[in-house]
Amino acid sequence: MDLNEIQSIFTIGETVAVEFKRCGNGIESDTYETVCSFLNRFGGDLFLGVLDDGTVLGVPEKAASDMVKNFIKVISNPSMFSPTVYLLPEIVKYDENHTIIHVHIPPSAEVHSFKKIIYDRVDDADVKVTSTSTIAQMYIRKQNIFTEKKIFPYAKMEDLRLDLLPKIRVMAQNHAGGQHPWTAMDDQELLKSAGLYGRDVVTGEEGFNLAAIMLLGKDDVILNVAPTYVTDALVRKVNVDRYDDREIIKTNLIESYSQLLDFGRKNLPDKFFLEGAVNKSLRNTIVREMVSNTLMHREFTSSYTAKFVIEKDRMYVENANRATKEGFITVDNLEPNPKNPIIAAFFRNIGYADQLGSGVRKLFKYCKFYSGKEPEFVEGDVFRITVPLDDEYSFDFGVNNKSVSETLDDKIETLESDLKRTKNKIETLDCDFETKEELEIIQLIKENPSITQKEIQQRTGISLGTVKRILPKLQKKGILVREGGKRFGRWIIK
Repeated sequence: MDLNEIQSIFTIGETVAVEFKRCGNGIESDTYETVCSFLNRFGGDLFLGVLDDGTVLGVPEKAASDMVKNFIKVISNPSMFSPTVYLLPEIVKYDENHTIIHVHIPPSAEVHSFKKIIYDRVDDADVKVTSTSTIAQMYIRKQNIFTEKKIFPYAKMEDLRLDLLPKIRVMAQNHAGGQHPWTAMDDQELLKSAGLYGRDVVTGEEGFNLAAIMLLGKDDVILNVAPTYVTDALVRKVNVDRYDDREIIKTNLIESYSQLLDFGRKNLPDKFFLEGAVNKSLRNTIVREMVSNTLMHREFTSSYTAKFVIEKDRMYVENANRATKEGFITVDNLEPNPKNPIIAAFFRNIGYADQLGSGVRKLFKYCKFYSGKEPEFVEGDVFRITVPLDDEYSFDFGVNNKSVSETLDDKIETLESDLKRTKNKIETLDCDFETKEELEIIQLIKENPSITQKEIQQRTGISLGTVKRILPKLQKKGILVREGGKRFGRWIIK
């Protein structure tokens, strides 16, 4: 890791994957707690000789080598760490007067404990884990266990909604363009073909799995195997403390999908939009992607209540998640990862979903036409998709009877005019910017060099995740320099 990367990290501050330790009197116990929590979560970077606000104090240069040796000795001691871990701390000469120690900690495939206590990383804190259910979730995440494959040997055909299968065959046939293997199969063959009936090669158990029950199970059977399963659909536009409308959905995933789509149709405007020469429903497209995502990829063994909430200026879905990383998801850093591959494949066969990762791209594409803003995807133990809403926004508002191409030309002309006006404001800068957001951020920094990331987000309406991506990018270009720490520092425009 070079100095520019380190400085960018110090600017952003502590996160779920970054921790600063002062270590003025040597390496203390809380440093090893952080190592343990990083191993148990998504890994991270540990910096010794740095204050919580990102100010570099450094460690004694002559003592740095001994500190590294002691660090390695502790993490290799089975009475301290179980299981032990192998890491390579790096002594970094930050500047002429300061030396720091950097430790990169990769995520582990095992669950680790320090002094017989398991730690987990929650935001920028190290938390003791004592709950057996939380520890079980950690093992599920680490061992890449797909809980949808759990076999229920005493579940029978009578426990499933077989009356849904004729409809499912027709949907699969229509989605496949007129021909689909399921149309020629009987019920038992269809369920086996879809992976809903099988044998666990580890235990030898044979029968219907959790995916089968969640997709097609009767309501009382679902309640038996997943008692906390529910999707809470709410409208909070007037009564934001409670709700204006509500539906509690506990039925199988096939019918839950239809009920949630109907809830979205009932409470959201369907704005006019032409894609080429075809009238496309932006509302239905966006709600479909949100609903299919929250149903397909949730962790059904968790007690966290899944939600679909419509507010005045946004709507969001959130659900329990078996996270593989933490942070914002964009089109650029998208790494599709199926949480429930059997359920996802079933949804794709009947047209409820498309290929893995396509939903993210569609939402980024169509949200701009629906509300003028981008959606936000946040990955963690709780997965959330947030879509901004603006009832007064219309993609072609005031265009009268112009064609789509003329509408786009007008919008491009308006955008270029906005960019020109913004550039004129920044008289002292002589550099190229890639986006309007970069120009807006630079203008705010020029007005207030001590402005925080949160204040930038509030002033511009740009999502916090986008702000956190743009600032290091501007530093890398040499346009911005950060002076001081995270809390009391300021920005300098070169």
